[in-house]
Amino acid sequence: QVQLVESGGDLVQPGGSLRLSCAATGITFRIYNMGWYRQAPGKQRELVATITRAGSANYADSVKGRFTISRDNAKNTLYLQMNSLQPEDTAVYYCNALLDLGVTRNYWGQGTQVTVSS
Repeated sequence: QVQLVESGGDLVQPGGSLRLSCAATGITFRIYNMGWYRQAPGKQRELVATITRAGSANYADSVKGRFTISRDNAKNTLYLQMNSLQPEDTAVYYCNALLDLGVTRNYWGQGTQVTVSS
């Protein structure tokens, strides 16, 4: 059974920082491309950052220079370090695991709430 379990969401003041984690079980984590997405109320889910199985990272323009995605293949865990948080970063953040090696597998976590407010 595949599980992606996010944690680390919280209420934080503007300018603050949070680190999200996504613990993966049931998959061979190291061969998956991983990503963070977010969905704000009334808006569509959008890409935040992705990291390939080789460790190459890609970011949405809105978070470049503020967020850092990383992975620890030994711990089967994905991270998102978020600095200089702003109210517009408020959303539910979802972890995604994508396999595209001949067969395609796509898994989502249940999400973790990040609220940026004073």
